[in-house]
Amino acid sequence: MGEKLRGCLLGGAVGDALGAPVEFLSIAEIKARFGPDGIQDYAPAYGRLGAITDDTQMTLFTAEGLLRAYVRAGTRGMVSVTSVVSHAYLRWLWTQGIQSETKPQPEQVRGWLWGIKELHSQRAPGRTCISAVKAFTNLTDRRADNDSKGAGGIMRVAPVAMMFAGQPDETREVFHLGMETAWLTHGHPSGFLSAAAFAVILHAVLCNEPLVEGIDRARQCLSHEEGHEECVAALDKAVSLAGGDLAHEAAIGQLGEAWVGEEALGIAVYCTLKASNFQHGVLMAINHDGDSDTTGSLVGQLLGAFYGEAGIPERWLTPLEIRDTIMQLASDIEQHWRWNLDFMSDSYDAGVVERYPGG
Repeated sequence: MGEKLRGCLLGGAVGDALGAPVEFLSIAEIKARFGPDGIQDYAPAYGRLGAITDDTQMTLFTAEGLLRAYVRAGTRGMVSVTSVVSHAYLRWLWTQGIQSETKPQPEQVRGWLWGIKELHSQRAPGRTCISAVKAFTNLTDRRADNDSKGAGGIMRVAPVAMMFAGQPDETREVFHLGMETAWLTHGHPSGFLSAAAFAVILHAVLCNEPLVEGIDRARQCLSHEEGHEECVAALDKAVSLAGGDLAHEAAIGQLGEAWVGEEALGIAVYCTLKASNFQHGVLMAINHDGDSDTTGSLVGQLLGAFYGEAGIPERWLTPLEIRDTIMQLASDIEQHWRWNLDFMSDSYDAGVVERYPGG
C-alpha cells in the first residue's frame, strides 16, 4: 500500500509542477511557446524546475489536518475532524503571509509541516480559498458563506481517500469527509460535491478496484445530494468522450477549462480513462485551455495511485520540490493506524504527537 500512497501524493505534486508554468495560458499559447505537442517536461516556474503550487500546498495541509485529527481522537478521545482540518488551512494561510480573523496562537503553529520553509511561499493561491479561510473565526466545520464552485475544493481532497486506502467499505465516509473538507471554503454544491466524488473515485483506485467502479460509486453517492446534477453530468460526459475517438484536445475542450469543480472532475476522469501510462495521462491533462496545474495534479494522483511511485518517471521526481516532505506525509498516512497514542503505554509514540499535535 505504501507504493500506491507515495505514488498518489508524489504523482499529484508532479502533475501540479508540470502544469504550473502553463496554468494561465491557452492551448494556443502553450503550443506557441513549447511547440505543436505542447509542454512535455518541466519548465521554469516560481524560479525553479519542479516547483509546486497552492494545489500541492493545500493538499499537504489537508493531510496534516487529518493526521492531527487522528492524533487528537487517540489522545483525547473526541474530535471534529473537519474542525481540525480547518486549523490546518489557517496554518496554510499564515504561510502565505496573510492574516486571518483568528490570530495565530503558539499552539496553533506547532508541528513539523509548519517548519518547512519552502511552504512559506505564495504560489498563486486561489481567491476563494484565501477569503474563506481568512473568515474562519475558530475551529469550524460550517459550510462557507459563498456560492463558489471553483476547483479549490477538489484540488486538495486526495488525502481523504488516502486515509482510508485499502478499506473499500468506507466509501460513504470518504464521500462525506471529502464533501465537508471542501465546503469549508466552497459553498456551491458543485464546489464541494466534485471534491467528494473525486475522493470516492481515488479511494476505489487505492483499494485496487477498477476506475469505473469508483465512478459508479461516486454517481451513487452524488444521487443522494441536493445539487448533484452538474457533477453527475460531468462524469457522464467524461465517460462518454473517453469511449469515443475524438481527439484529446477537442474532447477536453468539451469538458471545460477546470476553473470550476465539476469541470476539473470531468477532465480528470477523461484523461485517466484514456491514459496508457502516467506520463501520457498527465501530459494530456496539462495541455489545454484552463487550470492546467489542477488537472495535472488530479490526474497525477489517480495514475500515481494506480501505477505506484515506480510508474512516475524519475526525471520528474528528482527535481520535484520538497519531495522528501511529500514522501514523509505519505509514509505517515500509511502508518498512522499503527501509532500507539496511549500515553500510559511504554510504547507510546511521543514523536508522532510532537509531529502532529492534536488540534
